[in-house]
Amino acid sequence: MYPDALLPGFVRDCAVTSSLRSWLGLLEWDRLPVLCVRHWYGHDPVPMAAYLGAYLVKIDQGLPTMSSLRRFLEQHPALVWALGFPLLPDRDCRHGFDVAGSLPSQRQFSRRLSQLPNSALQLLLDEQVAELQRQLPGTFGQTVSLDTKAILAWVKENNPKEYIKEGRFDKARQPAGDPDCKVGCKRKHNLQLTTPAKEGEAASTVRLGIGEYHWGYASGIVVAKVPGWGEFILAEMTQTFDKGDATFFFPLMAQVERRLGFRPRYGALDAAYDAFYVYDYFHSPEHDGFAAVPFSQKGGKALRHFDQDSRPLCEAGLSMPCKFTYLDRTSAIIPYRRAKFVCPLLYPEATGQNCPIDHANWPKGGCSTSIADTPGARIRHQLDRDSAAYHAVYDQRTAAERIFSQALALGIERPKLRHQAAITNQNTLIYLLINLRAMQRLLAKQENPNI
Repeated sequence: MYPDALLPGFVRDCAVTSSLRSWLGLLEWDRLPVLCVRHWYGHDPVPMAAYLGAYLVKIDQGLPTMSSLRRFLEQHPALVWALGFPLLPDRDCRHGFDVAGSLPSQRQFSRRLSQLPNSALQLLLDEQVAELQRQLPGTFGQTVSLDTKAILAWVKENNPKEYIKEGRFDKARQPAGDPDCKVGCKRKHNLQLTTPAKEGEAASTVRLGIGEYHWGYASGIVVAKVPGWGEFILAEMTQTFDKGDATFFFPLMAQVERRLGFRPRYGALDAAYDAFYVYDYFHSPEHDGFAAVPFSQKGGKALRHFDQDSRPLCEAGLSMPCKFTYLDRTSAIIPYRRAKFVCPLLYPEATGQNCPIDHANWPKGGCSTSIADTPGARIRHQLDRDSAAYHAVYDQRTAAERIFSQALALGIERPKLRHQAAITNQNTLIYLLINLRAMQRLLAKQENPNI
């Protein structure tokens, strides 16, 4: 970015360009690889930074399409100059160059968004997090929240008013409008219906789950909240919508660790992440960190109790011995060691005693249970979710929701794009812009604490 003193007069006098340069200048453009694209024969190559700046302007100004972006740039020649597009000289034009002729075509703008390497955008996010660590207190990043956002593909199958003879959500029928999107479930509500919905209806026929299905993608983010300063995005990624929420956890946290240089102590996540490996990730004997996650009764299983040796208790209150362990490769997103515990009255030797509560499983060989052989499997059941410490961490989960609220206003939910690469890049640009706005507020507050 050029200093103001070196700018041409028509660039300094443009209010729109001055406003946009105030936050565009906060990006570390020097971190971008030297990569230029020749957008048509006989013209100079266009720097990657020019395209990225134009896409950020598109998102910031709420321009829905590439054609509207191009019209906006044509109306602001000073912005074309400031973004670094190669100028086509023309002495007959007011500013000495042909504005329309200096810009890529609408098609080239669209094509280039899909072709840009997302790794280059991640470099800009790296620098944003590094700058935030320099500007914010030392506890920055110790508590994080993680969440995902559904993104609807731009296909007719997602339009309820569109007549589709074949199955609307048949995963074997890929929508013609987007060759990359996948079908998935947007939300699922567990309705606690204890009686039939209407007279004469069997209880077994009552639906206990409602799902909203669509074709699309999902965006996952990790956010750090700094009280008094705001929320900042530490990591983000985009996947097709057939991937479960849990699949975001390890890739996102790997990004966070790489950028911060340490593993966060506390994590605030929703019930979709109620899994032993999440609790294991934040648990450490070296500190009091933990994952604040609501308990989910998966398969109808309630909270378990354990003895002092971390062995589960049966319903009769007896400690169950471990019969064997094995490597489970199918029931979680990662392979893990699983332990099977059995009735203490029958193993390792039969005691001759009967079950104190005459459990229904007693005639079948007694009770047994299998759980992950890790501390996280026990922490999941033993975590005090009524404590003040738990609520202090779990309340941070709203930070991710506020980021998604901003992203929604910037058009993340219904992008008018047709390929995963383009949607992935646009999502990263949206989060870069949200961080830029937060950093701009941060600098303003540092200069004037009374704001």
